[in-house]
Amino acid sequence: MTDVLRRGRASLAFGFFAQGVAFALLVTRIPAIQDRYGVSDALLPAFLAAVPILAGVGSVTTERLVKRIPPSRVLRWSQPVVLLALFGVGAGERMVELGLALAAFGLAVGALDASMNMLGVSLQRSYGRSIMLSFHAVYSLGGIVGASLAWVGAHWDLALVVSYLPVVVVLLPAALVGSRWYVDGGSGGVGAVVEEAGEGGPVVFRMLLPLCLVMTFAYIGDSTVSNWSAKYLQDVLGSSEQMATVPYNVYMVTTLLGRAIGDFGVRRLGAVAVVRMGAVVAAVGFAVVAGAPGAWVGMLGFTLLGLGLCVLVPQTFAAAGRLFPGGSDAAIARLNVFNYVGFLIGSPLVGALGDAWNYRGAMLVPMVLVLVTLVYARSFAAQPDRYGVGHERPSTADVGRGSNGL
Repeated sequence: MTDVLRRGRASLAFGFFAQGVAFALLVTRIPAIQDRYGVSDALLPAFLAAVPILAGVGSVTTERLVKRIPPSRVLRWSQPVVLLALFGVGAGERMVELGLALAAFGLAVGALDASMNMLGVSLQRSYGRSIMLSFHAVYSLGGIVGASLAWVGAHWDLALVVSYLPVVVVLLPAALVGSRWYVDGGSGGVGAVVEEAGEGGPVVFRMLLPLCLVMTFAYIGDSTVSNWSAKYLQDVLGSSEQMATVPYNVYMVTTLLGRAIGDFGVRRLGAVAVVRMGAVVAAVGFAVVAGAPGAWVGMLGFTLLGLGLCVLVPQTFAAAGRLFPGGSDAAIARLNVFNYVGFLIGSPLVGALGDAWNYRGAMLVPMVLVLVTLVYARSFAAQPDRYGVGHERPSTADVGRGSNGL
């Protein structure tokens, strides 16, 4: 393994970490942001929905940009925009300034998420083994650090700008320096995808669709935990307010642990088996949460959810890279949009079902959606066929000959 690849992996890992910190600092301080700008409860959902919608626009734009410039350049300049936009959220005073900062944050996050995963998939191809989960593990670590810093800011009643400024001052120059060692792969854009598929554009989406659905279902599950775990534990399972804050922290920690060892599982068992196990464990977690007689059993369910859901998103990006080895950048940019689709659907879906029915029953819906992942598990195979139905490499000769395996 060359020093170039090692430096590229380390610098990209830091990019994932910085993004985890920034995103956690934004979403965990939403009540403080609402108070600072006087955003009403009726208007807040519009602000929150605008971020993933604009992130989807940023991801689609990145698909077009990488036809002309390498993904490393998109990442190099989108990450500073994310960090500066975070600072803008903390430093502004008027609602229009909040809107502009969140718009910049959303657009840049879409470009950042897409380009980070493009580089991750191309590095995995160069390494010749599964490493995608390690990048997402570092992202989870960044999320834990960001959430911890947000807790400190809230505990000490620090102004948003005071909480955000030191983070931006540290991460921004470090990200710019680290970006010197990003390593681009050789994948092409949409034209390469179509050429390799041998068909027109609609066929390409049909091949990618199973992975898009898995990505959506995974983020519906993730947004259910992030948005409803505290309320569920307190209102349904009767925990204290202090204990209700624990499930999401446990979920983040188990997500980190699962991703830290996940690449080893993929190398030993294969991506299909790991995805199937993850889906089953996540479904069991939702079932435990829905049937929990008390808070401690509910906590066990959220722990299982972290261990199960953590493998799905990284392996979905990796599978897209294998499915379209000549056009992985475009495939990943399109797939990344469904990250935000799931995020937008998940929280309102569970909330509406909880209000109309009950929250225990609402938890069964993401459980069923996660189980649907089992239907598409073969799309994660090491050598998917042209219609998206995967199969493992049949021989050692094929391993040596193929270029689209782990």
